[in-house]
Amino acid sequence: MSSRNNLIDGRAIAQQIHLETSARVSALAKRGIQPGLVFIRVGEDPASQVYVGMKEKKCAELGIRSVTQVLPGSTSQSELVGMIDSFNADPQWHGILVQAPLPRHIDPATIYSRVAPSKDVDGFHPLNVGRLMLGDPTGFTPCTPGGVHELLIRSKVQLEGAEVVVLGRGNIVGKPMAALLVQKGRNANCTVTLCHSATRDIPTHCRRADIVIAAMGVPAFLKADMIRPGAVVIDVGVNRIPDPTARGGSRLVGDVDFAEVQPKAGLITPNPGGVGPMTIAMLLANTVRAAE
Repeated sequence: MSSRNNLIDGRAIAQQIHLETSARVSALAKRGIQPGLVFIRVGEDPASQVYVGMKEKKCAELGIRSVTQVLPGSTSQSELVGMIDSFNADPQWHGILVQAPLPRHIDPATIYSRVAPSKDVDGFHPLNVGRLMLGDPTGFTPCTPGGVHELLIRSKVQLEGAEVVVLGRGNIVGKPMAALLVQKGRNANCTVTLCHSATRDIPTHCRRADIVIAAMGVPAFLKADMIRPGAVVIDVGVNRIPDPTARGGSRLVGDVDFAEVQPKAGLITPNPGGVGPMTIAMLLANTVRAAE
């Protein structure tokens, strides 16, 4: 297949979702409500600065009020908890996002479970994780798996009865992705295999799949001989690899060997330009739902 006709354009699909979100923001404005989203960043991780900057910019475009609280890397866990509690109690803020990664001395599980479930637009609170497992739509779905799900639905990929392999069992992508696709209901009903570092013979699992979702954090892991012709391939990976020719001496690559896999895939996400824009789109859609 040529590069022109089998790409899933994440930027275009994210833009559709932003238009829908914008209409919902306008409907809330008529009721005198402006959705508010708080970003909390601890330390000066360069990637976190970029990600939060992109999210702030999109908030401004859609009419969502946002504020970013930057705390020094030396901030104690109890100080961070205190800040979260104050935003939990403030009704003008509908969503709270604590940007990962956190400094080593702060326990992420403690922090994510401290955000009020009704403001947990990242979908990491145990209550929202439980709702996702139970197929309860009142919770918030984590943004990256939710974005992948929307990419598949809006690209008209047949999900009912599909064999799906998810590479990676992380709490942020792998496990919630499997939970979303295995539910009994519309746009789900998949048979899901969750592969990880202890899985025997990953290529055999992948070659059986109609859809492969790579989210294990290993650069260019998925090769052409690991998929069957016509499979749908979604690349969630974000890996920095050394590249002396690139500015800064490194570049970002996905978990899929794109140049090798693309000619064999039925549909494939580029990286960048695939899953990334969808994550932000789902975050802002969740924030508006929290305000609604």
